[in-house]
Amino acid sequence: METMGREHLVEHIFRHEYGKIIAFLTYKFGPSHLETIEDAVQEALIKAMQIWGFNEPPTNPTAWLLRVAKNKVIDSLRKQKKMVDDASVSDHALSSSVQEEVRLNTSISDSQLKMIFACCHPSLSQEYQIILSLKLIAGFGNKEIAKALLKKNETVAKSFTRAKQRFKSNVKTLNIPVELGLKSRLNIVLKVIYLLFSEGYASSSGEVLIKKDICIEAIRLATLLTNNKYCNQPEVHALIALMNFHASRFDARIDENGEIVDLENQNRTLYDSEMIKSGIQHLELSRVKMNPSHYHLQAAISFFHCSAKRFEETDWESILQLYDLQLARQYSPIIQLNRLVPFHKVHGAEKAMIELQHFEKSAYFIDNALFNAIKAQLMLEMKNFSGSKKALKKAIELTQNALERKHFYKKLEALHAQ
Repeated sequence: METMGREHLVEHIFRHEYGKIIAFLTYKFGPSHLETIEDAVQEALIKAMQIWGFNEPPTNPTAWLLRVAKNKVIDSLRKQKKMVDDASVSDHALSSSVQEEVRLNTSISDSQLKMIFACCHPSLSQEYQIILSLKLIAGFGNKEIAKALLKKNETVAKSFTRAKQRFKSNVKTLNIPVELGLKSRLNIVLKVIYLLFSEGYASSSGEVLIKKDICIEAIRLATLLTNNKYCNQPEVHALIALMNFHASRFDARIDENGEIVDLENQNRTLYDSEMIKSGIQHLELSRVKMNPSHYHLQAAISFFHCSAKRFEETDWESILQLYDLQLARQYSPIIQLNRLVPFHKVHGAEKAMIELQHFEKSAYFIDNALFNAIKAQLMLEMKNFSGSKKALKKAIELTQNALERKHFYKKLEALHAQ
């Protein structure tokens, strides 16, 4: 296997298994040793990069990482004279835990879900809950979390340090009260899973737009919730529907050259009909008589995109109404920006530009790549080519995703050619 292929394997294992290893070791050694566990897992991954760069990776890379990390935790605790009885964390126990079938009855047995629910302890602020979950479960970097929470990188770093201290002080075990504990923390757990999926679906940085492993893991975690009678709620099914609808478009979003394809140019025969079918089933299970959740509204929007046979047949008016409902329930600058797309399709570029300018003057204005990409498109349709070029250059400057940057460059080159 080539070195680059091995690096990708380590990244895959990191993204797919990091949270499981952290959660399992935290469950076995206790939240008070969280920093020691983090360091051990990071060291195990570095060791994997060094060894696998010259030798074939082991048959079960996850079990290898888990064993190395466990041994490093034990060594550290011995040096700190904090060692506990190691009988409960034997190699056999570690091996079987990785492979065992996950079951949810009256309590959550999946270690990652246990960890998420523990990170969502009521003594922690919502910000701390989210940052801890995304860091420890998904291995997100500060940049990824900063984008998700619309905060600065340094703010996230400081919050994570404080959140860990609070977590270690207040959370003594990953076991939580069954009914009350699950129900009271479910909303924030769903938000964490949604942010996890969103980062995978539109990666904030790096050389790829979509990180499928993250998306599939988010769907898996949400689906596990439906097996628990206290968590099998309509909003859970709505979130699963939303993620399935989005995931069904994976193959159409990137062309054979690995470049981004705009929604209007996507080959809809590449949409995954099974995932759409699954999404529809969960959307049916999510029915509520009143007060649909944010996930219900987002799932409905995504359904309209998936169900349109051609881009021109998209029901933009219904999509716009759904965005209006979202904004009426809870304001979000990102939702307001995304709303401009259907507003433009329904009311035209000039009226959409007025809406965009109102947003630009508001206290909620975000000068990000999305804002400038929308601005560039509206100006292009209004024949303001110089303004469109300027906005595209700004979008290129602000995006941290290499694939997205290349996409904007292509649009800029097309403008220069006119």
